[in-house]
Amino acid sequence: MTLSVGIVGLPNAGKSTLFNALTRAGAAVGNYAFTTIEPNTGVVGVPDERLDRLAALFQPPRVIPASVTFTDIAGLVRGASRGEGLGNRFLGHIRESDATALVVRAFADPDVSHVEGGVDPIRDIDVIELELQLADIETVTRRLERTEKTSRVSKEKGEATIDLLRAVLAHLDAANPVRTMTLSDEERVMLRELWLLTAKPLLVVVNADDSQASERVPEAIAARARESGGEAITVSARIESELLDLDPEERAAFLDDLGLSEPGLHRVARSAYHLLDLLTFFTAGEK
Repeated sequence: MTLSVGIVGLPNAGKSTLFNALTRAGAAVGNYAFTTIEPNTGVVGVPDERLDRLAALFQPPRVIPASVTFTDIAGLVRGASRGEGLGNRFLGHIRESDATALVVRAFADPDVSHVEGGVDPIRDIDVIELELQLADIETVTRRLERTEKTSRVSKEKGEATIDLLRAVLAHLDAANPVRTMTLSDEERVMLRELWLLTAKPLLVVVNADDSQASERVPEAIAARARESGGEAITVSARIESELLDLDPEERAAFLDDLGLSEPGLHRVARSAYHLLDLLTFFTAGEK
């Protein structure tokens, strides 16, 4: 089973730096918008202490962890839902993912420009969420208009679909993502074919300064993520990139100096995997 998480955010938020650290893929990184045009993809194993303990117990010839496919999607900008900054193309890449990792910039660096003029993670969440909601409004409106025209063929089914689409549209018009709606299993199945962007599970990744890498997510940002039906974690993409070049002993010492028990990338991979609310089954022994 391939699980795909799209890494999105404003330009220069650190998406590609985070992606490179996660996957060692070497995606282009630069101080200008749209460094990434075509999406880069990499598969990341999910760290799991339970798997490590089982491997030590059974001594298998090889150990295969659960994995998540990360896709580095180009930066979105205001007006993306109207096609600004190649928005339609990039929104399509998000639509193909199972979940969304929204990277917001919390680090200050005068050498790295910010498309919004200054660092404000909550504003950045609002900008991206708005563009995704506007794109979903367009999708739902088109489907509602088409369904209303064809509902005469299957009136009972058509009415149920129309009622659901109207409810979703009202929810979006109130500036709420679809993931925060209370829906039945049947309604979720009905909406699945629309591939709504704001229905996808959300992880807000706060790309912090080095000095904040060991801190918990600021409550204001965590609250904003919860408001959107998501969760948030803090990492420093720059620190994670530096850790890749260290041997295990140096890496452990570096993490200890920072007050970290593990690389932030481990938390990103685990959080992305748990976003989809899956159960993990372990197998060991003879095939």
